[in-house]
Amino acid sequence: MPPRRGKDSSGRRQGGQPGHEGKGRPLLPAWAVDRVVDHWPDHCDCGQVFAEDDHVAVGEPVRHQVEELPAITVTVTEHRAQRVRCSGCGRRRRAELPREIASSSFGPRFQAAVATLSVRNRISRRDVVELCEQLFGSRISTGTVDAILARTADALTDPCDDLLERLRASRAVHMDETGWRTAGNRRALWGIFDDRHAYLHVATDRHEDHAKNLLADTKAVVTTDRWWAYSHLPLKRRQICWAHLARDFKAHAEGIAAEKEFGEHGLRLCERIFWAWEIYQHTRDRRQLAATIRALQREFKPIIRRHAGKSPRYKYCRGMARNLLKAWPALWTFARHPGVEPTNNHAERALRSAVIYRKLSLGSQSAAGEQRVARLLSAHTTCRLQHRPLHAYLADAITAHNRGDPAPLLT
Repeated sequence: MPPRRGKDSSGRRQGGQPGHEGKGRPLLPAWAVDRVVDHWPDHCDCGQVFAEDDHVAVGEPVRHQVEELPAITVTVTEHRAQRVRCSGCGRRRRAELPREIASSSFGPRFQAAVATLSVRNRISRRDVVELCEQLFGSRISTGTVDAILARTADALTDPCDDLLERLRASRAVHMDETGWRTAGNRRALWGIFDDRHAYLHVATDRHEDHAKNLLADTKAVVTTDRWWAYSHLPLKRRQICWAHLARDFKAHAEGIAAEKEFGEHGLRLCERIFWAWEIYQHTRDRRQLAATIRALQREFKPIIRRHAGKSPRYKYCRGMARNLLKAWPALWTFARHPGVEPTNNHAERALRSAVIYRKLSLGSQSAAGEQRVARLLSAHTTCRLQHRPLHAYLADAITAHNRGDPAPLLT
């Protein structure tokens, strides 16, 4: 039986509380309205029936706006390559269709809509076919959807290469990896992110070689979890995620004896670090943040060193404690470098859409499909970070690609 909806711990029922300020849909200004329809009263309560001459407005009208979709249908343009006979040699000559026309049977906006439905809205191929038939009145097949996605990914080749170079040149990036499937086989989806850009790449596994290839010779501070593939990074240019550490400490706190003590100390440390960071978010006083972090280091380093000892009582927490001491400088990089956060939540949120896409689509079916979906997800995630319409960008990229021009970059 589902839980009964009632009062929460504060004693208040769910929803708006008595006396709270209401929220309504604001009216658009007059210049943004496409059509105005005036409605006049027919009669008065006294029995007077109004004639057309009585339609003289008194005061401001009561405004009510209705938003509606126009009837949507695709427009079909037939391009005819005509033949003529040469008066000089007598041979027939046929006209050549422009490159942007001959490249596909569908226009850039239609192809961008199909790609957006597939990647941004994570709709299956069959459902995209059904939507195109019902919404646009267009004849399309699942194979056509795949072909459109392949052409869209080709148009994103240069923009995605540029994304990787921009991220390598950034001052601070977040990096994470998650599982992927190709034809049922295990793969790994790697991602690099900053505030405005995202680059995703499907690799064979989570080995550090892939991290090295993606980061190349970057000088950026890289925020990661404790996965060993990032151990090649210099500690002064690495920030270990405190949100991951909090989960590890919580697992230890559920143990007994020394392990429980270690976990509880760690959770208190995380709580104070997050509180110090929240204060910094409001005050932007980096000197105060640095002083708070130095005090926490002096207080907790002896505790962690003690739990890294050889005594049998530290058997279940010794490994993590020693790992923290080994990576000690990388725990506090956020206090020294502006633009670096204490958690890797930015990468976790940026990868979330790709994880949902993988669960719904079961990954890829070929190496070409891996490359295609990585480019599409990179463009989608970057547009989301930049608050940029994905459909409009893809339409511009496809148009440029069809003409043979460079695609617009996601700067």
